[in-house]
Amino acid sequence: MSAMLPAELLVTLNAQVPCRELQIRQLATILDPSVPSPSTLVVHGLEATGKSLTVGKTLQAIDVPYAIVRSLECITARHLLERTLAACKESVSRECGDEANGSHYGSCETVSLLAVQLKYLLAGREKFVLVFDGIDRQREALPTFLPAIARLGEIIPNLTVILIVTFPRIGFLHNAGVPYIHFSPYNRSESVSILSRSPLPIFPVSRPDSPTASPSTPSAGGEEDSAWLWSRFCAAVWDSLAKGAARDLLSFESVCRQLWKPFVRPIQDGTYGTRDFSRLMVRNRALFQSEDVMLESIVPLVSAEAKKGIAKRPHDLPFYSKFLLFAAYLASYNPARQDQVFFMKMSEKKRRKKGGGTAVGRVSKHRKIQRKLLGPQAFVLERMLAMFHAILPHQIVPTADIMTQIATLASLRLLVRTSGTADSLEAQTKWRVNVGWEYVQQLARAERFDIESYLAE
Repeated sequence: MSAMLPAELLVTLNAQVPCRELQIRQLATILDPSVPSPSTLVVHGLEATGKSLTVGKTLQAIDVPYAIVRSLECITARHLLERTLAACKESVSRECGDEANGSHYGSCETVSLLAVQLKYLLAGREKFVLVFDGIDRQREALPTFLPAIARLGEIIPNLTVILIVTFPRIGFLHNAGVPYIHFSPYNRSESVSILSRSPLPIFPVSRPDSPTASPSTPSAGGEEDSAWLWSRFCAAVWDSLAKGAARDLLSFESVCRQLWKPFVRPIQDGTYGTRDFSRLMVRNRALFQSEDVMLESIVPLVSAEAKKGIAKRPHDLPFYSKFLLFAAYLASYNPARQDQVFFMKMSEKKRRKKGGGTAVGRVSKHRKIQRKLLGPQAFVLERMLAMFHAILPHQIVPTADIMTQIATLASLRLLVRTSGTADSLEAQTKWRVNVGWEYVQQLARAERFDIESYLAE
């Protein structure tokens, strides 16, 4: 296959499009002017795999007349057809001067009219390549539009149509025998090699017209240190972040450029040297543990400390809603058999035993796990309301407003219903609290309520 392309031209193409030598050889062999080419060729692969760049550079190198139409620049299918005819006229005009004057060509509204216009335009000429880039994402295209475009090469003998798509479905052209060229995603070594071709400088380069610019230029040693550190930094970013979340080359490059400044800041401050890569990795390990850099958002990112403070901040609840939440927490973490001990009047007299000691003073023979660590248990609504009236500092008459506040707590997901009938506010409906100890403790301190005195050990 390499006999179709000179060795020096292949080296030039490999320098312009790295890590795509196999695809370059395949394209150069299929599209060589001295051999017949297929009427349709499908080039497919994931995003940012070099499909468009490789096809364009290869067509320039083999010196074949071609036209490239990008579907991203076309609003409708008719717009694409008009742009296709205009691009072919422009390409033929460059090759033959004023011979292809487009004044006598009419409009192009359908694929049939495009085939007639191209057949008249390319009559008596040699091979011509028409490239549709991203044709699978064309807006307002009928299901038969893409198969019709692919058959233009069968109607016009000297035309080869190249379709650049992301993921070709099975039988999407309604035609068998179409050759395919696959562009596989870049692996780790290829991605790092491509990004290492243009390393970022460690120290910022000031502009010559800047008042703080120094007259000295970056030395060769500084460029060598930047290239050495940049390649290892890219490999570390791939292993930690890009391997699972930024697999395409553009996302990988974006992540590396965003993390480069904070990574080399200790070198700019003079803390470490340009070759202390291991020490830089230890100091900046937090950069490689967070995936916030891969989230595209116009909202500024919040630091971990701020997120922690926001997560612990309780809701601004009404007075009775707070005590309902206290009662729900106590009902979830206190065993039902101890409700008489903590919530009934005259309970202190009943807690004395025959031996003279108290239940609180006895030491258990078996170590028990704190109930706060066991997780919330389900309780019936009637039990929670009884605790609510017991812990309130004053007596109230049960009204519909209390039930409304329970429904509000459920809508905020502070209370979760575990079972029950269609009416969620029936007395025997089971609920479970959905907040932790720190949240309830902050609410209790704000209301000066000693919740720990009601909590079983």
